[in-house]
Amino acid sequence: MQEPLLRALPRDAIRPPNTAVLVIDMERDFVDEGAVQETPGGRAIVPVINRLTAWARRHRAPVVFTQEMHRADRSDYGIELEYDPVHCLEGTPGCDLVDGLEVGAEDVRITRKRRYDCFLGTDLDLVLRAHQIENLVCCGVSTHVCVMSTVFTARNLDYRVLVPRDAVAGVSAAHQAAALLCMSDVFAYVTTSQAVVNLWD
Repeated sequence: MQEPLLRALPRDAIRPPNTAVLVIDMERDFVDEGAVQETPGGRAIVPVINRLTAWARRHRAPVVFTQEMHRADRSDYGIELEYDPVHCLEGTPGCDLVDGLEVGAEDVRITRKRRYDCFLGTDLDLVLRAHQIENLVCCGVSTHVCVMSTVFTARNLDYRVLVPRDAVAGVSAAHQAAALLCMSDVFAYVTTSQAVVNLWD
């Protein structure tokens, strides 16, 4: 499969006051070993994400965590259950952020996310606009579903998106490669966590 396009990052446009790190759905039902929707590689990216969030906090850039949650009576799933098993029910441990993920008291939480796209039905866009954010560093799981859905919307809302490929994980190498390739065309700067950290450090 073709490698993703690696564009040079527009360094002058990416500054601490207009950039946020968005950590997508690093929850136990997606990351824990043996979880109902375990994402292979999900646990391996926890230290990479922690490095990115620590970098953001050091420079006083917002860190935002999203958590998919569904109503306990399953009434909000819609046709999702034609594709996925029941997961992330409100009030269950599966909605909790995975062990080892570093979360600061000042970090923003976007909870009760009902769909793959972090913007759909949440106040994520409102929160980002209130912080005057123009750039999003997107990481988490899964690359080809929730991450990619969110990246597409972010780009259409005119956010500049960076996706460090070592800070996202998919259910297979093929899914991961396909998602990164699609996003790298016109939706995101596919890069590495080191290149992101090097922007300011």
